[in-house]
Amino acid sequence: MEPLGSAAEVAAGVRSALREGGSVEHASGVQWFFKDEIKSHGWYTADLRRAAIRFRREVRNERGLDFLVEVADQLFSGLVLEEKVAAVFLLEKLDADFSDLEFKLFESWLDRISSWADHDALLHDLIAPMIVAKPARAKIVFRWAKSRKRWHRRAACVALIRGARAKMFFHEITQLSDSLLSDEDDMVRKGLGWLLRETAKFDAKRTVPYLMKIRERAPRLVLRTACETLPANIKRKILDRTLPPFRNSSTTHRRGVASIPQTSGTMDRASLRRKSKSDKRLAKSIPSRAAE
Repeated sequence: MEPLGSAAEVAAGVRSALREGGSVEHASGVQWFFKDEIKSHGWYTADLRRAAIRFRREVRNERGLDFLVEVADQLFSGLVLEEKVAAVFLLEKLDADFSDLEFKLFESWLDRISSWADHDALLHDLIAPMIVAKPARAKIVFRWAKSRKRWHRRAACVALIRGARAKMFFHEITQLSDSLLSDEDDMVRKGLGWLLRETAKFDAKRTVPYLMKIRERAPRLVLRTACETLPANIKRKILDRTLPPFRNSSTTHRRGVASIPQTSGTMDRASLRRKSKSDKRLAKSIPSRAAE
């Protein structure tokens, strides 16, 4: 391996490799998942991750973590989907080695977002693990939630998903949800629904009463998504606004919420059928978390 040049030169080399190693045919298929036009080289996610991990090992061994972060910063400045996703793959699962300095850098990347795919890769694989590692960072989501930029408001939701899966941040999640229920942006609503779905999946005992509380004012998209993993009888009770709410917490327990598995949460068959076809195609094309 020849000595590496500057971070900009290395990033240019990565861009060239991504361009040459992609598939024009697959790139046209990737567009199917986006409303707005995107630029893609047509890489499959598994292949892109393997290439990024291999490159990460070489670069880190020769120049160290700081240089690797510089290369990723250069890549996330591009306009091509695979360049940004590769930047995330270069750094994923290294959150234990990062500090507040890197957290601020990753936050600045929000201004470079061009689609929900690079957005969710950044938030779910880099920022969210750092918030779990240092819970004090969670307060930043309230600033993002007030932003006029849609990707910042969606980021406020996606950033807490890993914490929700660990039964963390319930107070922050409900406070954030209350502030975003009136948001009319579809991307923000999907992000909020995703967050509440994961919260309900792993902490149904506290989340179901909250969903009942907001069911009259929550957008249907948010509420339907939030209920996807709940038992059919509980889901119906939440979604059918003509039904009376649970009388008290003991009633909720008797009807099944207390017995909901708190660490799994399988979708009902109807939801699985609806998602199966598109999710299989999506998983091969771009980061799977972004499909949520």
